[in-house]
Amino acid sequence: MAKEEIKVDLLKGGEFLIKESDPQIVFIPEDLSEDQRMMADSAREFVEKEIWPKLNAIDKQEPNLTVSLLEKAGELGFLSTAIPEEYGGLGEDFNTNTAIAFEMGASHSFGVSFAAHTGIGTLPILLYGTDEQKKKYLPKLGSGQLKSAYCLTEPTSGSDALSAKTTAKLTEDGKYYILNGQKMWITNGGFADILITFAKVDGDKFTCFIIDANSEGFNRGQEENKMGIKGSSTTALFLDSVKVPVENILGEIGKGHYIAFNILNIGRYKLCAMTTGSAKKVASASITYANERQQFGQPISNFGAIKHKLAEQAIKIFVSESATYRVSDLINGKIKELQAKGSRYEEAALVAAEEYAIECAMLKVFGSEVLDYVVDEAVQIHGGYGYSEEYPAARAYRDSRINRIFEGTNEINRLLTVDMLMKRSMKGRIDLIGPAMAVQKELMSIPEFGSSADGLLAAEYKAIQNAKKAVLVIAGAAVQKLMQKLKDEQEIIMNVTDMMIELFTSESAYLRTIKLSGFKNTQELQPYIDMTQVYIINSMEKINIYGKHAITSFAEGDELKMLLMGLKRFTKYEPINTTKLRRAIADKLIEANKYCF
Repeated sequence: MAKEEIKVDLLKGGEFLIKESDPQIVFIPEDLSEDQRMMADSAREFVEKEIWPKLNAIDKQEPNLTVSLLEKAGELGFLSTAIPEEYGGLGEDFNTNTAIAFEMGASHSFGVSFAAHTGIGTLPILLYGTDEQKKKYLPKLGSGQLKSAYCLTEPTSGSDALSAKTTAKLTEDGKYYILNGQKMWITNGGFADILITFAKVDGDKFTCFIIDANSEGFNRGQEENKMGIKGSSTTALFLDSVKVPVENILGEIGKGHYIAFNILNIGRYKLCAMTTGSAKKVASASITYANERQQFGQPISNFGAIKHKLAEQAIKIFVSESATYRVSDLINGKIKELQAKGSRYEEAALVAAEEYAIECAMLKVFGSEVLDYVVDEAVQIHGGYGYSEEYPAARAYRDSRINRIFEGTNEINRLLTVDMLMKRSMKGRIDLIGPAMAVQKELMSIPEFGSSADGLLAAEYKAIQNAKKAVLVIAGAAVQKLMQKLKDEQEIIMNVTDMMIELFTSESAYLRTIKLSGFKNTQELQPYIDMTQVYIINSMEKINIYGKHAITSFAEGDELKMLLMGLKRFTKYEPINTTKLRRAIADKLIEANKYCF
């Protein structure tokens, strides 16, 4: 059953690096309640019956098709699950919305339209709107009567969002703002009724506005001819002296960046859930095809090379799902904790999203890259048929690529991860200095050579704890050596982030498997143990490589030797027969004829 109690020992954002998590209180997908599973099942049924049969028509942008499907999703309640009941929504918790996001992730272009509407198109009003704005817009957004778009990017401002040039000037009577400018790459731009739009008041005050698409002076550009997600509407939008009532300011004048960045935190998290859900569908297609395709007188799923691919797809999906639900419940728990102290849901959700912004950024990177791996291998497993639009692999391959650009590029998110961590450390929100100094002291001491630990995944547990030390010692040394110059050494920062991602995802897989051991028998548990072991041994190798790249970028002489020695010490892991484990994982998938974990 899902845990309903408020947790009093929630880790703060970024604290996974210096503290342990109790497997028994970490949320895993198996913890979803019956009601939550029913919601997810309903979403899956909607995608299977309403979306998949129409994928070609959606990709051709058949007139009004996506709009009608959004309205149908609204009738079924899928657009309003995150909206409180007082504003006409279902008021479901964060974990329920995560479960729905997983299912909607498999809907290709429609999923992009859905996510843009329910996420960045609706949440700014929910979390920052006045009561009047919420009453006016949220019920209609939840029902699908209104469709929304989020308008941040401009021709000259992408990752550097605050350099936007769209202007907003107050009229002499003080009743309206006149907006002029252009927005680019706007999802749902071709049909949105309202536009969450950012502009600068008085040339420098970055501010958010709600714009009615029927406003005079507002025009839509042509649909973009895109590489993938062809069925989602993507247009430029033009604002030519558009009059926006002052009551349509969202949040405060000059504080639009808080809306832009905090909404993106949730968007990044949800993107990971959706890409992981999509990866499950693609992996299942790979398994089914491998079982059906005959070569040399037998199914290609019998061959070791194919089993390796099927197993790796499953391992990465299992790990991504584990990490996603772990963060989902951290956010959910923080929301409930704050509500218990008297905060409104909207206030609590904002604080919770900001608290786990580091984890959201890491998940966005990880989930998008997992899906890219899965779709690439799906094409390879399908061979020549993978290149044919008659088979599902081609569409999945094309549609996946955008996710490494959405919600801030993966490079930006890698840079943000370490930047946010360092800022929290300097502000005293998280104590990194003490643990980092302790690791440095340990590095100077003689290693202990005690007996090997025993128990389920004991070696993996030790590897994870040592990996934390590896990240701390390298990040600490880089900060000490480079100080303020570190912000300009993007390669080092990205290396450290990649170490953190491997650490967090490894620990998430470990925690899920340990928790599963409490209610699965030995035979049922074995595939999860196998996946965890294979993933962690690979992660330790990657952490070692990323660490070497970082260390050699800033250290030399005795310092270089000491850090390399420490890295080797903290990433040591006894080799295991991963070929045997992958084959066992693949055999389970082949028998089930789908992704089954």
